[in-house]
Amino acid sequence: MVAVLERLGLTLDCPVDHTCCGQPAFNSGYTREARAAARRFIEIFESAGTIVSPSGSCVNMVRHHYPDLFRDEPEWRARAQAIAGRTYEFTEFLVDVLKLEDLGARRPGRVTYHDSCHLLRGIGVKEQPRRLLRRVAGLELVEMKDSDYCCGFGGAFAIKYPDISGAMVYDKVDKIVASGVDTVVGCDTGCLLNIAGAAARRGLTLKTLHIAEILAQR
Repeated sequence: MVAVLERLGLTLDCPVDHTCCGQPAFNSGYTREARAAARRFIEIFESAGTIVSPSGSCVNMVRHHYPDLFRDEPEWRARAQAIAGRTYEFTEFLVDVLKLEDLGARRPGRVTYHDSCHLLRGIGVKEQPRRLLRRVAGLELVEMKDSDYCCGFGGAFAIKYPDISGAMVYDKVDKIVASGVDTVVGCDTGCLLNIAGAAARRGLTLKTLHIAEILAQR
């Protein structure tokens, strides 16, 4: 992601002291711990003009749940709302903010795309990744059946309900294989790790790539 954005001439600052956005704690009901992570995130990033993340899941947390975490703390709520308004997912930033689709990327082959839940349902990003992939030279985007079905990861969900999660990810892998491609592309590494693990357990040579890895290729 950094390589792509720098190639576009943007000046980047990547704070090395930032930590988790707090979503795992939030999803598990640990509000106090999630609030502590959110405060740290806000303190580190609120001086930035624009914040870009390679994870729609994290963006959904910052954009929709940070203000609610501080609903009883007016000062922190205002700071959370301010930072939420300028935090973008990577493909959303490229297409909706920079108005770019053709980044000069080149990668031969056929791929399919997996819609991550928080990315799609949380922040409404669906067409942006597809528009970017369709402009990659030599690349053919093949839509899999039920591309918007959950892969079963869901962060803590995969740990709390492993049997259900496993059934969901194997169903997802079946859909990917049925599409006739050898590579699945996504915008959230959690989903990609889950899919890659399931494919490896089945002995498949399925490749999983974050969209930034595709867009960085020349």
